[in-house]
Amino acid sequence: MEPFELTLTGAAAAIRARELSPVELVDSVLDRIERVEPELGAYATVCAERARRAAREAEAEVRASAEAEARAGAEAARIRGPLHGIPMALKDLIDVAGMATSASSRVRDGHRAPADSAVAARLAGAGAVLLGKTHTHEFAYGLITPQTRNAWDRGKVAGGSSGGSAVAVASGTATFALGTDTGGSIRVPAALNGVVGLKPTYDLVPRDGVTSLSWSLDHVGPITRTVADAAPVLAALTGDAPAPCHQGDQGAELAGLRVGVPHNYYFDHVDPEVEAAVRRAIGRLKDLGAQLVGVDIPMTRYVQATQWGLMVPEATAYHEGTLRSAPELYQEDVRTLLEAGELLPAGDYLRARRAQALMREEWGRLLERVDVIAAPTVPMTAVAAGQASVTWPDGTLEAVSDAYVRLSAPANITGVPALTLPVGHDAAGLPIGMQLLGRPLGEHTLLRVGHAYERTRPVRAALAPTA
Repeated sequence: MEPFELTLTGAAAAIRARELSPVELVDSVLDRIERVEPELGAYATVCAERARRAAREAEAEVRASAEAEARAGAEAARIRGPLHGIPMALKDLIDVAGMATSASSRVRDGHRAPADSAVAARLAGAGAVLLGKTHTHEFAYGLITPQTRNAWDRGKVAGGSSGGSAVAVASGTATFALGTDTGGSIRVPAALNGVVGLKPTYDLVPRDGVTSLSWSLDHVGPITRTVADAAPVLAALTGDAPAPCHQGDQGAELAGLRVGVPHNYYFDHVDPEVEAAVRRAIGRLKDLGAQLVGVDIPMTRYVQATQWGLMVPEATAYHEGTLRSAPELYQEDVRTLLEAGELLPAGDYLRARRAQALMREEWGRLLERVDVIAAPTVPMTAVAAGQASVTWPDGTLEAVSDAYVRLSAPANITGVPALTLPVGHDAAGLPIGMQLLGRPLGEHTLLRVGHAYERTRPVRAALAPTA
């Protein structure tokens, strides 16, 4: 196994045991980028020399730690934690001092960030090594990431808007990455590329220095290869100590835990292969001791209107100045959405805010009955690049972007944490994701459940079969 193939936890253990140096790991990942990035288009910018310098510094700290231990002065150890020397990528909405935050837009030509974002500073402080910035749909306003190709099939969409981050993790060109999620933009590409994506509770992870799409819906979170890998990244982002994933008896690991299985909404208009894989995964949670509880999802008829009623005017307000001074710099699809936001009456926005408040109340009551809800992340696997719509068996025609956001938007509106993890593949070999949704600040429970499921799966290749 080459170093770039290691999971975060595997690489961290090897660095801690002095079996792998940060320089070896970073060099391996940079070599991987050189080989596969031209075909995938995950990165907007690769800062190879910066990464190598940081890796050398991390290696020097490892040596200092070893010397301190040899002198029985463990208090002088300088390994910073599980992210020490681990190569990462940041979505190109996240500021790093002196680097461009292009948001994949000509609007940002010549931009340089004056300071680190809060999350970039925290990851750097934890010892993570920045490889570069990953592509996003322009200003995160889309579910495709058109510059980037799916890690499993280059003719398919990567998902978005954190498509570059998900493809980098899935292909071995980053050990972990950060994305942002306004209506599913971490979870959608993670599911479509067979990796893990965590949208934390609203405002748990700071958004200072992160370009906004919609302030009331935006979240920042990790994309990793395994659920176990997500825990130390989340801990670094929040400033908490990492909570260890539970390693109890697999026969009763989830005893007493109540898993809500939706009667409505989450299994409506879902590809049969996706539904079958997710229901099998839910069955495994039952085998692990969980109690399955049927639940009704509240206020489903208002989800799409509320999502768009919040996102569209908030995005337009953020871009008001440049939309008027240089509209030609935006891509046509994004400019159209921003201009549409100028036509939305204030009363409609206020009604969307009221619906959001009511939905949060209803979901709070729902989550008193269960500990987590398990459902598909997206209703279908990755579609062909350029495909605009999907027709369901009952004749319903749905835009691809609407389909991908449909099952993820409720967690953004309500602010509850949501985790996606891979649970299988369709007949074409494309990944299928299951979504776990929990109570506010219930990330530890989601990680516990996800890791319990993950441990039941047969050993599989950690990376997509990228040539």
